[in-house]
Amino acid sequence: MPQFPVRDGELVVGGEPLSLLAARVGQTPFYAYDRSLLRARVAELRHTLPPQIKLHYAMKANPMPALVGLMAGLVDGIDVASAGELRLALDAGAKPRDTSFAGPGKRDAELRQAVASRVLINVESFREIVALETMSNALGVAARVAVRVNPDFELKGSGMKMGGGPKQFGVDVEQVPDLLNRIARAGLAFEGFHLFAGSQNLRANSICEAQNKSYELALRLAQQAPAPVLSLNLGGGFGIPYFPGEARLDLIPIGDNLAQLVHRAQTDFPQASLVIELGRYLVGEAGVYVTRVLDRKVSRGQVYLVADGGLHHHLSASGNFGQVVRKNYPVTIGNRADAQDTETASVVGPLCTPLDLLADRMTLPVAHVGDLVVVFQSGAYGASASPQNFLGHPPVVEVLV
Repeated sequence: MPQFPVRDGELVVGGEPLSLLAARVGQTPFYAYDRSLLRARVAELRHTLPPQIKLHYAMKANPMPALVGLMAGLVDGIDVASAGELRLALDAGAKPRDTSFAGPGKRDAELRQAVASRVLINVESFREIVALETMSNALGVAARVAVRVNPDFELKGSGMKMGGGPKQFGVDVEQVPDLLNRIARAGLAFEGFHLFAGSQNLRANSICEAQNKSYELALRLAQQAPAPVLSLNLGGGFGIPYFPGEARLDLIPIGDNLAQLVHRAQTDFPQASLVIELGRYLVGEAGVYVTRVLDRKVSRGQVYLVADGGLHHHLSASGNFGQVVRKNYPVTIGNRADAQDTETASVVGPLCTPLDLLADRMTLPVAHVGDLVVVFQSGAYGASASPQNFLGHPPVVEVLV
């Protein structure tokens, strides 16, 4: 991939040749996240989006502590989806004022922690209002809340649809006026709205359309809000290319569209910050998964490279994390990155299941036992989204370089 250079035949990650990095880590498999690429991605967004836009990191994409600490110093806020993520984010330096907590099934203990931490809670049900009123009274701290709205539209072309139609996320838009009244009666500190229509979208026009619809919806709902809107989270949905034929997302139309919304918000929401919440787009392309070839087998003419890592570490790359039709992530042999001799080979892991497949009949440099297989686009939904205890193999290591 172009973001990782090749030097003397080896992929370079974080300024280190891959074989030397593997020796430094001390084992395979491992994930490596390049901090220079993380900084560059944030800088690109800062350059293209209006300066008034607040950029938040959705840490469910990658909760590796060192990475979260780095991101906390680069973005304007952190969005968490559990009390565990909340503790990690605050430990990593996230400011409570700029931290938000979303999720359809928040336990009472989690809500209590969020109130005590003074973070913004994205309310997703009427039950949460009742619990938050009780906790606010007990703690002497009015819960800061925003309403996560399940809109009456979807993000077209989205890999995962998070809003529109029946959903477990948020409160259906037609029920929001009643919810706003409940918030007022409970004495909670209303601050705004959160709308997240979908994720992994490579079509700028679809993202702009969703942002515009979200803005109009929030404008309508704000007329019944118990207090001025201080935060309007328009979601994210920015995708990265994984597969052949996918074009990179064009940020320029999105930046232009957001500039128009920022201008409108000066009148419509004079006290509000407009927030864009991104996970995969910030970290996905900055990471690689590295696994070592343990065996080379030929079965009825097909070459199999058996590696020491697989779906238990990288469920997404195996195709078992949301893909309907399995497609290969970009893969190479990292210590033979510019080799001219190639072959069609499949990379499989050590697990006793045919699902343990990282590359299915791909054209790769000819590899041998000891070589290093690299799976690109691995900075998001990798280690933490994989069943690492499956079949009792060793856990994966993660490093920030």
